[in-house]
Amino acid sequence: MSRGGRDKTHEQPERRCIVTGEVQPKRGLIRFVVGPDGLVVPDLAEKLPGRGIWISADRAAIEKAVAKGLFSRAAKAQVKAPGELAGMVETALARRVVELVSLARKSGKAVAGFEKVKGWLAEGRARVLLQASDGSERGKGKLWTPTGGRWFGCLTASELGLSFGRDHVIHGALAAGGLTDKVILEAGRLTGLRGHDGGNTAAGKE
Repeated sequence: MSRGGRDKTHEQPERRCIVTGEVQPKRGLIRFVVGPDGLVVPDLAEKLPGRGIWISADRAAIEKAVAKGLFSRAAKAQVKAPGELAGMVETALARRVVELVSLARKSGKAVAGFEKVKGWLAEGRARVLLQASDGSERGKGKLWTPTGGRWFGCLTASELGLSFGRDHVIHGALAAGGLTDKVILEAGRLTGLRGHDGGNTAAGKE
């Protein structure tokens, strides 16, 4: 299992990280491309034209690539990588996760609030448990990771709240199907950028 709780399988498309040199499933990597102006930009949707440059979904790895000029080496040309590139990726990933959870909620695949989430967990309806990174550890420890499912603590209470149309949310759950697999993918990447891969009781229960 790699950083952020991503399971590695040999059936997934793989790419090489330009920082570590390791080949791994691309779901654990961020794709970058060089624009016509020679500026490096993140391609989170993996749809922009051009040769992809791949880096592990890890803040330190992206910062090292910027500091050491590794983008130019990978592109075999002089390119410009913004100093705040890692922050740009983190912000964009957080926005993607928030939007995906919001869409899941609108389709009836997500609930928020301690009692509702606990109910889904008890009934076996929950596939993913989402808990705010800045929520009470004591409160979060009263819930558990769904059997065979996932836990993520990469969003703040205000960010999770945006997904549910509230000021803040500490506990959320997603059912299987719909956009849940996309949430798992993007939340796994965001976890790599923010490092919230554990630290509470719920995260340790599988």
